[in-house]
Amino acid sequence: MFSTFTGIEIGKRSLMSHNQGLLVIGHNLSNMSTEGYSRQRIDIATMEPLYAPQLNREHVPGQIGQGPLVSRISRVKDELLEERIVAQQGNNGYWDTRDKYIQMLEQIHNEPTEVSIRTQMDKFWDAWQELSLHPSELAPRESVVKRGESLITAIHSRYQRLSSTREMIEQDIGIVTDQVNTFSAQIANLNAEIIKSQAMGDNPNDLMDRRDLLVEKLGALVPVTVDKRDPDEFMVHIDGQVLVQGKIARQFGLESSTANEGFSQLVWKDTGDEALMAGGSLGALFELRDGDLRQELASIDTMTLTFTDLVNETHRAGSGLNGRSGIDFFTEQPGVNNIAGNYDRDGDGEYDSSYIHRITGSNDLDAQEQIGLAGTITLSGPQGNLQIDYRPTDTVGDLVRRINHSGAEVTARLTTEGKLQLRATSSADQANPNFVIRHVEDSGAFLTGYAGVLADSGPDAAYNWEQENAVLSLRGGGTEFAVAPLAHPSGWIEVSSAVRNDLTSVAAGFGRNGRPAEAGDGSLALAIARLRTGNVMVGSEGTFDDFFANSVATIGLKGEQSGLMLETNARIGKNLADTRASISGVNMDEELANMIKFQHGYAAAAKFIQNFDEMLDTIINRMGV
Repeated sequence: MFSTFTGIEIGKRSLMSHNQGLLVIGHNLSNMSTEGYSRQRIDIATMEPLYAPQLNREHVPGQIGQGPLVSRISRVKDELLEERIVAQQGNNGYWDTRDKYIQMLEQIHNEPTEVSIRTQMDKFWDAWQELSLHPSELAPRESVVKRGESLITAIHSRYQRLSSTREMIEQDIGIVTDQVNTFSAQIANLNAEIIKSQAMGDNPNDLMDRRDLLVEKLGALVPVTVDKRDPDEFMVHIDGQVLVQGKIARQFGLESSTANEGFSQLVWKDTGDEALMAGGSLGALFELRDGDLRQELASIDTMTLTFTDLVNETHRAGSGLNGRSGIDFFTEQPGVNNIAGNYDRDGDGEYDSSYIHRITGSNDLDAQEQIGLAGTITLSGPQGNLQIDYRPTDTVGDLVRRINHSGAEVTARLTTEGKLQLRATSSADQANPNFVIRHVEDSGAFLTGYAGVLADSGPDAAYNWEQENAVLSLRGGGTEFAVAPLAHPSGWIEVSSAVRNDLTSVAAGFGRNGRPAEAGDGSLALAIARLRTGNVMVGSEGTFDDFFANSVATIGLKGEQSGLMLETNARIGKNLADTRASISGVNMDEELANMIKFQHGYAAAAKFIQNFDEMLDTIINRMGV
């Protein structure tokens, strides 16, 4: 019921409400520079009136109010904007990480001209050109060997820089994975504290700000989405998988993958299943390591293997001043140690595969000659086998070009002797080894009787790498093959000790009728020099010049794309952050205006209590009996 001291109670509630308002303003102002802080707003409502409209209510003119009441202290937050910012963080983290490492790759390609692979290779070709003019002298031979060693040093340097960059990315993957696990565990712990506070009827605004900040930082590392539909189970998802559910946080682990040269593979610790990352900083690191860096290494390996294979092929056909022939100019080890290319791929102690890099047919062909046959050649491709049709009116050159433009992971060329040569390129699928021919089949007779590659036509006689002694399907009595390398050729290739220790072993001429080359014969040296511009198929590029031009253009375009996308996403992120700051940020002018309002309200409440106290004093102390 109505009391004489009701006014004191109303004044007290007013003092407390305005005092709470001042405290909230002070909290806002003191956290203006706090990362992730959202300004808080106090909601003051009127307390329920003293009397409800019931039959036993006291007869008064109207409902008597009981003063103000703090109903809520809430965060000023735009949830839709927050979700957009979290999603944008994934793009920012992805392009920021990618741009940093692409710049490293550009620096590797933009090495000083005098030590670049392109310059050293040009000097190597020039040395052979000089030897072709002076085939009987030792000085040009020494120049050839020294230029070859300088070229190999340049190749090794690029390989080592690419490998060290890939190792650096591998270390970053471990660091970022630990950060993701830490953030997810912290979010789960905050969820538990927030639920406890909410169960007591509180609004744990600062805890929720801290959680939102962690989610935002997590979103820069991995692409996350947030589900707040269940207030008791704040959830974070990654690619449809639950990362955090309430107070439970799943963790990631790294396992070594034999299919990817021993590099780590991201897995869920609780299930052991592979975890795929399609964005964020972690996704960019995996893409760089297993995509860009792997392609760069495969590219330099392809160039090195093609280059050394062609030089050795030509050099073996000639003889040096000492009359020796069949000598490799470059070493081509380590490779598969079985002469038939048999290899134990699954490590069970038994041969189960054939690792063959190059197959050369036994018959001499003319590029301008029409085939006169029809059929379909089947070769291994990036995603299964590819089929290349040929018709009777096609020339040998037409079919060779069709093979090279088919997208198959096998290239074709005619050797200097006119024989058809098939060479494996790098594999797009990590599960398949690089520089291994996996499948060769012909429904007709071009690869069999015409080119002398396969022993017979049809699928039953096809060359299939997933078996030992697959070379038995090749045509005997002339078909040549070379086993595949097991390591990166650009990392181990060297000038052979045979020519390095004895300059007279450097061949300059081919010789004739089984006799060593004459001292003045420079035909072999000229043939090697012509490899510079020859259509030798360096991977998918026709010439060495095409290879270097394409390599520079590719990395340049990647750098341009990453720089542009980084700038674009940075601007988008800044616009979103500015919008959030205008909504959730602390504005000093606004806070000072509110401070004056609550200060005046507090003073008015104090004055009200003072006046009411004087009234009570009159009643209690000054009224007589």
